Amino acid sequence: MTVTRGDEDTDMGACSGSGPGSGAEPGNRPEDEPGSGVLIAFGQQLKLLRLRAGLDRTEFGKRVGYAAQSIASFEQGRRIPQPEFIDKADAVLDAGGLLIALKKEVERAQYPPFFRDAAQLEKKAVALSVYGVYAIPGLLQTAEYARAVFQMRRPLLDDDAIERGLSGRLARQEIYDRHPTPLLSFVVEEEALRRPVGGRAVLLGQLEQLLLIGRKRNVEIQVMPTDREDHGALGGPFTLIDTVQGQRIAYAEAQGDSRLYTGQAKVRQLEARYGIIRSQALTPRESSEFVQKLLGEK
Repeated sequence: MTVTRGDEDTDMGACSGSGPGSGAEPGNRPEDEPGSGVLIAFGQQLKLLRLRAGLDRTEFGKRVGYAAQSIASFEQGRRIPQPEFIDKADAVLDAGGLLIALKKEVERAQYPPFFRDAAQLEKKAVALSVYGVYAIPGLLQTAEYARAVFQMRRPLLDDDAIERGLSGRLARQEIYDRHPTPLLSFVVEEEALRRPVGGRAVLLGQLEQLLLIGRKRNVEIQVMPTDREDHGALGGPFTLIDTVQGQRIAYAEAQGDSRLYTGQAKVRQLEARYGIIRSQALTPRESSEFVQKLLGEK
């Protein structure tokens, strides 16, 4: 990921997550492979501690509430363990915090490198403003819709990468249960609502989820109709992230590349665009009625 301050680009190295918009897909670079980096290190440490405790995978799995196949996947770096598993494993194996010390980095590994920094900002944001163009934004996606998005990725992703991407995307939706509750605004293109990603049944479930999420007091979902002659943001999807420190950061991604903008000039430009498209889009009430009408057409 590149963080841009003013006119200067500073390379920040790999970052993790599925993008705030339609959600970046897990990449196919070497560092994106499921059996790499921190996951391999965690898996090796887990196996050594299990063997030291004299437990086979079946017995250890019983003690932590996971199947032996899942333990094997964790040890081989093919699957990302949940925080609850790490806590239980550390206690059962008397690891003294060795596994817990890796928990934050394991969590970051849920996401492709180019989104990790943005994912951390999103997780702690007090407000998000998301413009979705090509697909329903990741924070609004059902599991079935998200899985279809990952399955359509070209070059094809293997099953482990799809599961990792799906797990990371759904984990991001814990933002709806956070306290204090963040303010979430979405403007979504009509075409994204009509595109039958995953098939008709999946799209129906996705439209129903939009209505459910849109009823939350902290969420506003607006539809940008295709027939609008004026459109203030034809440059592609982006997200505005308000931090607890009072800073506003902009995030944009395209074709697996992404940037975080902190420079005032660029952030203000995208702020202005978002304000314009909100005024051009249907209101939240009109948008809800529009989605209900789409459901009736399907």
